[in-house]
Amino acid sequence: MKPASYWVNKYNMQAHPEGGYFAETYRSAEQIPQSALPDRFGGSRVFSTGIYFLLEGHHFSALHQIQSDELWHFYTGDPLEVYVIHPEDGLLEVIRLGPDPERGEVFQAAVPAGTWFGSRPIPGSTYSLVGCTVAPGFDFADFELADRELLLAQYPQHREVIEALTR
Repeated sequence: MKPASYWVNKYNMQAHPEGGYFAETYRSAEQIPQSALPDRFGGSRVFSTGIYFLLEGHHFSALHQIQSDELWHFYTGDPLEVYVIHPEDGLLEVIRLGPDPERGEVFQAAVPAGTWFGSRPIPGSTYSLVGCTVAPGFDFADFELADRELLLAQYPQHREVIEALTR
């Protein structure tokens, strides 16, 4: 397995605000006008965006939410766990991205718009290299980083995950 630094350098990845590294690989040239989007969007958005996303074993992607669905894709490295808190019922879903379906791992998984989600490589990992496709396309105007205290007040049953995946 190639080291994490190989991928970071090969794809010119930059530090990501959630943690880890990323490189945008696709941003649609066409846009959806605000009038055609749900009210939660504050303006026009591109059709879709895509990134490479790498988390080393000591990294985590902090809990956050966006206004679009996000499709995650596993590429290489160790499995990655994506933690999703569904606001409508408080259910915690753990998606395990990886190459081994016998261990409950999947190559792709969707995270619905408006859920709180974060991720981290499984314990003992070196790194996980994944991709994320967002539609309508990602815009930082649609991004909200979780506030630990507010999430703990809303979802006290998920204290361990919230404390582990917030800063």
